[in-house]
Amino acid sequence: MRIGVVGATGAVGREMIEELAESSLTSDVKVELFASPRSEGETIAYRGETLKVNAYSLEKVKGCDYILMSAGGTFSKAHSPAISSQDSVVIDNSSAFRMDPKIPLIIPEVNGDVLQGFTQGIIANPNCSTIQMLVAINPLKLKFGLKMIVVATYQSVSGSGQKGIKELSDQLQDYLKFEKPNHVLYPQPIASNVLSAIGPFEDGQNCEEELKMVNETHKILGLPGLPVLATSARVPVFACHSEAINVQLGREADLEEVKQAFKQAPGLIYNETTSQSELPSPFHCTGKKEVFVARLRTLFGEPRSEWFQFWNVADNLKKGAATNAVQILEHLLKNKSS
Repeated sequence: MRIGVVGATGAVGREMIEELAESSLTSDVKVELFASPRSEGETIAYRGETLKVNAYSLEKVKGCDYILMSAGGTFSKAHSPAISSQDSVVIDNSSAFRMDPKIPLIIPEVNGDVLQGFTQGIIANPNCSTIQMLVAINPLKLKFGLKMIVVATYQSVSGSGQKGIKELSDQLQDYLKFEKPNHVLYPQPIASNVLSAIGPFEDGQNCEEELKMVNETHKILGLPGLPVLATSARVPVFACHSEAINVQLGREADLEEVKQAFKQAPGLIYNETTSQSELPSPFHCTGKKEVFVARLRTLFGEPRSEWFQFWNVADNLKKGAATNAVQILEHLLKNKSS
């Protein structure tokens, strides 16, 4: 079996390689790396070996059974359909195909059953903030039903790739030297600041990131009429997205019922602590594959309610991107062998 990673030298691509190294893939699977011509010849460690990065071409990826694609939406639109037409399955990390009704949008713990019998074509990896939100919300949907989601995100600069990481790093250095920070990638400096919208305003009111969360939630959960109110903000943190989530369930419940739903959910770690030093945060969760939930509360003063609120943290380069993509691959391989 041949597995290719396209965009191997980017922030998510490197995480994909690490995830493949730690995955259940057997030793006879050949992993091949592809990127732009300027990255040709670079080397990346994989399971004790050194893999060479090749310049991407359609001919070079021919014969790969699976392609993990993380080279941006424009590149994906231009190349993923052609790759899949060569009998490959493309797991695409960009936003290019997420809302295409013919292409599955997958979080394995939530809707992995959609992939039963899937053998060729494109599978879309959802937006990072959508993934971590729905890993937490899906067990509530299954047990109680859903009426509404209200979410505010606090998203790290690694969501913008290496350029976002560099911009924050450079600006922090500027502040330490008492110099005015330069900003290129973001419309304002991100260091010592919070940006209240991510991406352009799509409809005059909601920004791109907010609409991704709304539309992708409808598609993944199969609830096109579900009210989803999202506010997306960029914060000066290098890795991990955090979310404050408020959810209206389909019926009243108490805290213990919701706790048990969280504790039994795959891919989720529920933290009951009230110690502020132990609460999930980007500091604690960077590099972890799971979604972390804490600070579960019901409607103030009510022992039972339809409304619950909680805090949610996940590494956006891990479960928000690379981990989810490799889990999709593992899910496909498990279906194939069963």
